Amino acid sequence: MNVETVAPRLSILPEKSASRRRRRLSAEAAIKAFFGSNALVAIVVLALITIFLFREGFGFFGQNLANLRLYRRAGLEYVDIMRGQAQAHSALVRALNDVRVRGGGGTTVELDRFATQFSDAGEFLNALVSDAGDQALALREAIAMREGRGGDINRGENDEAPAAASPLNEEQSLAVLQANTAKFAQITLSMGERIRALLNAAPRLSDAKSQASFEKWEKRVRDYLAGLPGAAQRLHEWNPRVPVPWYRSVASFLFGKDWTTASFWQDWYGIIPLLVGSIMVASVALFIAVPFGVFSAIYVSEIAQRGEKSLIKPYIEFISAIPSVVLGFFGIAVVGQAVRTASHLSILHWVPFFPISERLNVFTAGCLLALMAVPTIFTLAEDALRNVPRGFKEASYALGANRLQTIVRILVPASLSGIISAILLGLGRVIGETMVVLLCAGNRIAIPDFTQGLGAFFQPVHTMTGIIAQEMGEVVRGSIHYRALFMVGLVLFVLTLGINYCAQKLVARYRMSIG
Repeated sequence: MNVETVAPRLSILPEKSASRRRRRLSAEAAIKAFFGSNALVAIVVLALITIFLFREGFGFFGQNLANLRLYRRAGLEYVDIMRGQAQAHSALVRALNDVRVRGGGGTTVELDRFATQFSDAGEFLNALVSDAGDQALALREAIAMREGRGGDINRGENDEAPAAASPLNEEQSLAVLQANTAKFAQITLSMGERIRALLNAAPRLSDAKSQASFEKWEKRVRDYLAGLPGAAQRLHEWNPRVPVPWYRSVASFLFGKDWTTASFWQDWYGIIPLLVGSIMVASVALFIAVPFGVFSAIYVSEIAQRGEKSLIKPYIEFISAIPSVVLGFFGIAVVGQAVRTASHLSILHWVPFFPISERLNVFTAGCLLALMAVPTIFTLAEDALRNVPRGFKEASYALGANRLQTIVRILVPASLSGIISAILLGLGRVIGETMVVLLCAGNRIAIPDFTQGLGAFFQPVHTMTGIIAQEMGEVVRGSIHYRALFMVGLVLFVLTLGINYCAQKLVARYRMSIG
């Protein structure tokens, strides 16, 4: 072979290798572009969700501030001072009736007569609150009609403004309303004297437990009577011209304890009862799911035989495929009914808060959410345990440690970051669940009575996800209620995003520790 024939072949080889490099680079660029575009789409979607939540929720605090200012300006705040005392008296009446019902054989005719007279003592106060409430409502409607759309902050974007109303003398209407201060002082003074006379002649119950409950009730009544002069003083000092600061709108949402909508009196949008309900349900779910998920992962990863692994692992992971609405029906028909039935068993009468009357409560919803969280915690915890370097285990056995010591002192500490991240992701799973809590939590918008201790976990609650699912289809677009639900969604979004961020940070720390 001469030089003339070899030279062209040598010149072809660099061209072929260059073309192969170009094809390889183009393939890598295509792969990079494909996955990069998907990552970009995910970022864009997350940004759009955030922008949408802020856009729809924007304006809530301004509308809520107008709502609070109208509440004070129309005198509803003034009436609520009196209404609070009337409601406190009604609560004492209900508490006395509970003492009568639980007294059993200890109840007497004297106690029945005493309860009737105590209830009648608040008759004039209730009548005063009713009359003052009518005056305040009339003033609020007049202000709303006079100011058109700006006064009716509960209407939507597309509703027409009401027609102009007749001239309103706001100062005169408020003067008539505030004239009830003297009436309130006189009525509460007479009411206090009447109740104190009843307490001095209160009957004694034969049953020791009922008598102790009655004495606690008497203490509550005396505290109530001691607070009546303070209520009269607040009425005297109330001034409708004191401006409502802007931060009151934010504080009433973030720290408010009432969520009241479509009320003829006043709407309140406080997230605290919804946040407390969500946290309580998630706490019960994690309390049940964490031991089951983590211990199952340890067993499958380190103890179970091959046949057991092939049986246990698929069945646990299959739970995540069950629709949440099916689990909700199971909670209503089986779990809730079973818990309520068990609370009526004679062997459990020693539990202070048993028997319970509500089958749909925090505990029922938490049990179902725990079932949904177990697969997430189990799968991620098992991965964390399997990723511990094999040398750790072999070194432990070489030093004479048994299997239990190796698991407790070596494997679990080495995979602790991964296990914690699994728990946090399980928390994000349960706190964002909607259908189960909507069906099984009881949907009572109120902070549970924590004076009952663990009994608070057997009371109905409402959650942030549940309130959005329940009320979003009924609200008017652009109304304060509509924007309040989006603010709840924004709080939930930030909360779950923070939980997942913490989980990702722990995963990164875990990978660095084993890397």
